[in-house]
Amino acid sequence: MSKGHRSQIKRARNEQKDTRPSAKLSFARIPVQKACFVLDAIRGKDVETAVAILAYSPRYASSVIKKLLESAIANAENNNGLSKSNLYVAECYANKAPTMKRIQPRAQGRAYRIEKRTSHITVVLDER
Repeated sequence: MSKGHRSQIKRARNEQKDTRPSAKLSFARIPVQKACFVLDAIRGKDVETAVAILAYSPRYASSVIKKLLESAIANAENNNGLSKSNLYVAECYANKAPTMKRIQPRAQGRAYRIEKRTSHITVVLDER
């Protein structure tokens, strides 16, 4: 059992809350492995460089992550009052989301399972 009243527990949890600007995309129709190729390319870069990398990357995931990064930049400017020139990508990661299971008909009455994987993608920015 945890110690303290429910409101005390919530207050303690909210004190440890991360205040860095971020954006999260849930249930993206991209497998985690394919999203991580693009996320690894922008991790640690300043936001102008990261947007440029995503704009010219040929992968499908780059267009989705570019939109997410621009949302995180807008959150930083509007909610936290930070300057775009000082921002960099502090963290970016993709977590596994539910997998949609579909059936592909095959020869002789068989059926193969197709797994359409999804992911939760998070981008966290910070100031230099």
